[in-house]
Amino acid sequence: MIMMSVAALITLVLCLLFGVPYLDFMKKKMYGQYIREEVQMLHAKKNKTPTTGGVFLVAALLVGSLIALFMAQALSTRALIVLMTLVFYTFTGFEDDIKKIKGCQNEGLSPRAKLTLQIAVSMLPAVYLVYQGQTEISIFNLSVDLMYLYPFFAVFMIVGSSNALNLTDGLDGLASGCAFFAFLACALISYFNGYTDIAIISIAASAACLGFFYFNKNPARIFMGDTGSLALGGLLATIAIMGKFELWLIPIGIVFIAETLSVMLQVASFKTTGKRIFKMSPIHHHFELSGWSEKKIVLVFSMISALGGILAVWGFSVGKALCSAG
Repeated sequence: MIMMSVAALITLVLCLLFGVPYLDFMKKKMYGQYIREEVQMLHAKKNKTPTTGGVFLVAALLVGSLIALFMAQALSTRALIVLMTLVFYTFTGFEDDIKKIKGCQNEGLSPRAKLTLQIAVSMLPAVYLVYQGQTEISIFNLSVDLMYLYPFFAVFMIVGSSNALNLTDGLDGLASGCAFFAFLACALISYFNGYTDIAIISIAASAACLGFFYFNKNPARIFMGDTGSLALGGLLATIAIMGKFELWLIPIGIVFIAETLSVMLQVASFKTTGKRIFKMSPIHHHFELSGWSEKKIVLVFSMISALGGILAVWGFSVGKALCSAG
């Protein structure tokens, strides 16, 4: 637990320190975000706000994690695979952001190219767990061994989580605020499950999100871009599968799941009936158009994320107790 505190403190301080020069650099180079046409009426003033803030967020996370892992003598193969997955997802998101910046519009990598890269990267932790024989998923005292179907399950989780957090990153502080609580829950569950290495990375990710929130809160001075959102989403699910609490990611990521479902339902409804369920999707835009302020949406969604995390930690603890009693 001490090393977790060290990881959180180092990462938070580094994120705040890295953010200042990076923000200045982006402002000087005029590398900004181009707002989607559909939300121009809502966020026109945010056009050209510096983006790719995920670079310094991930940098702080990596350095803080590695320092704490070395100090705790917990730099395992498992931890390295989690961090490697984070790095590869960061590069995928960065390439997407750079294409948007160079093209002076909000279209980066093609959906097919992005999905291909995401699947390829997510195979790393998926295959590792199959090799280790850890292909069982469980909740409370119920468990199922997926065996060689596990890689498909793991890839679906990681890619889905990456895209879900990416969809959530649409308001100032929304993605970082919700991710802060999500990673905090992951840290506690990983620690209770005996994976100190994963717990250290999780708490570092939570601290990095908190540090980034300082720059990203309304009015945002910088956006994390796909560099940060794809990376954090991929990391979240990777931590869940490597920490062996896969199904508890459902309450932990409840906000991200709701955002994704709102888009899927909106598209399905419009294609089949020609009518929209929401005023705009993802669902945070629906509340925006309903008169909610950005700050209110971020606060409410973050609290829902916190409650989901509390539910997951409580449920996991109950499940542990049941298994011990059995």
